[in-house]
Amino acid sequence: MTLTVSRQQMFINGDWTDAGSGETASVINPATEEEIAQVPKGDASDVDRAVAAARAAFETWSQSTPQDRSKALYAFADAIEKDAETLSGLEQANVGKPKGTADFDVEFTVDNVRFFAGAARVVEGRAAGEYVSTHTSMVRREPAGVVGQVAPWNYPLMMAIWKLGPALAAGCTVVLKPASMTPLSALRLAELAADIFPKGVFNVVTGPGAVVGDRLIRHPDVDMVSLTG
Repeated sequence: MTLTVSRQQMFINGDWTDAGSGETASVINPATEEEIAQVPKGDASDVDRAVAAARAAFETWSQSTPQDRSKALYAFADAIEKDAETLSGLEQANVGKPKGTADFDVEFTVDNVRFFAGAARVVEGRAAGEYVSTHTSMVRREPAGVVGQVAPWNYPLMMAIWKLGPALAAGCTVVLKPASMTPLSALRLAELAADIFPKGVFNVVTGPGAVVGDRLIRHPDVDMVSLTG
């Protein structure tokens, strides 16, 4: 797959947007050291926009049925599978992976999304036991809220899905920050998800970890953080 230098945007509240500052950063092919893309160099204000969108979307997404979330994730898996060649090409160019490895990563990603699609229908509580004859108790599982997710550079596609899948299946909304060096497959996932999930459910903010990542993990409206570094 041959990639030309492209200007990318972040995905916030169902819309493609530049960084509030207008700044961009280069994405480099590590094998050729050539620039293959320009992505927004986000800052704290961009994180704030994404978290606000995720918080607003949580009110509805958290109340969706397991059936609805499962259907959406199965549709997402199908979209990824149909886009396998493009995603593999992005992993090759952005990470420097051999084609066979990148192809496997995409296949494994599809399988994982389908796993979480099935799991969405079996998120259940459990009885905690009776303490006295007139009382009992139970554990109810509820969506945690807005999940901030920081993915690493080495498995950008699979790590994104390992974070996205369970959160979306459980009824949480997501703000994903891909690694600054390897953001392209995460942005492609957002493109595939755009017509499947409601606005604000899945957001992608690009930018330096010291700024975007730091704001995301400390944000007062983020209820849970998943970080692989």
